[in-house]
This record gives sequence, structure tokens and C-alpha cells, in this order.
Amino acid sequence: MNESNFLKLSQLSAGDYQAFLYDCDGTLTDNMPAHTQSYVEVAREYNVVFDPKIIDELAGWPITNVVEEINLRYQTNMVPEEFRIRKAQVYREQFLEKITPIDYVVDHLKLNAGRVRIGVVSGGDKSGIERTLEILGIRDLVEVLICSGDTERGKPFADPFLRAAELLNVEPSKCLVFEDGLPGIKAAEAANMHWIRVDQLTFG
Repeated sequence: MNESNFLKLSQLSAGDYQAFLYDCDGTLTDNMPAHTQSYVEVAREYNVVFDPKIIDELAGWPITNVVEEINLRYQTNMVPEEFRIRKAQVYREQFLEKITPIDYVVDHLKLNAGRVRIGVVSGGDKSGIERTLEILGIRDLVEVLICSGDTERGKPFADPFLRAAELLNVEPSKCLVFEDGLPGIKAAEAANMHWIRVDQLTFG
């Protein structure tokens, strides 16, 4: 474990919070390069080439929304739902079982489970996120799991975090969000929740 990062994360998360809400991809597990490669490979099946930096820019968006944005920027016509299904397949077959934890964040979740309510809020497909949490050994610690399709709007809108808070029966202002992407930070702010950006160890 990166002890200094764990200590910093623990310091930043100290406070009168009743729930911790963690993003998954890029926050609990270091799998964003794998997701980016999945997008690139499926786009290639459509004969579409795009700058992969867009995936980091839109980290946390539902896959269908990312595809819609790529279509908009590149004047392409990939089918969002078809793309989502195929991307999930490529990621599951090539990358999912090889994921590794971001250890100081996973350890932080484990330490705080039972002290505060625990939720995971992701823009990913539920089956893939469920399996990710199982591989990380934390599925049983997660009380509420919100994924793509569970709310009408995904990140950067507040809906997924507000739904998690509702299911946990915790006021939004008493929830602390752990994220690695700007869309997730914007969603947390829209939900009136404080946040920690785990890759930069900043608080807002």
C-alpha cells in the first residue's frame, strides 16, 4: 500500500460524514487504460479513429453518452447501445480479470465500512462493476451500487449520487464522494456533496 497516500486520503476524509460514495473505474481500480483500449478497438470495428484523450476527458460518463459525443465531434454514426454492448464484451474478455486495485483507496473503503455507509457510483455497466468489486474483494462491503441506466441522467449530472444517497437514507450534504474524473467531480458538486479527487488528493 502507498502509506503516504492512504494517510492523506484519511486526513482529507475526516469529518462528520455518514456515507462515502466511491467511483469505480480509475478510483478503486487502475483500469482506465484498459477501458480506453476497449473503446479504441470497438471504434476500429466501425472504421472510426478518434483521439483517445476524449475517454479521460469524459471519465464517468455512461458509455452511450461517450459514443454520442464521439459521433458529434467526429461526424460519425456509431450506434451507441450496440457499441456499449460490444465494448462491455471486449473489456470483459480481454481486460476484466487482469485488473489491479488502487490499493490506498480500496484499503480506505475497507477501513471505513461499518463506520459509515458505503456506496459505489459508476457510469459503467452493472455486470462489469459487480465483477470488478468481487475481484477487489469488496463487493460485500458495498451497500448500494448505482451504475449506467439506474438513473435517467448519468454523470456529470447529480442524479446518480442523489439516488445513492436516497437509497442509503443519508442527506446529500453528509455524503463524501471519491472520484478521479472531472465529470464525477461536477456531479458531486451538483449533488451538494463534498468530494476528494483521489488521483490528485485534492478536496472540494
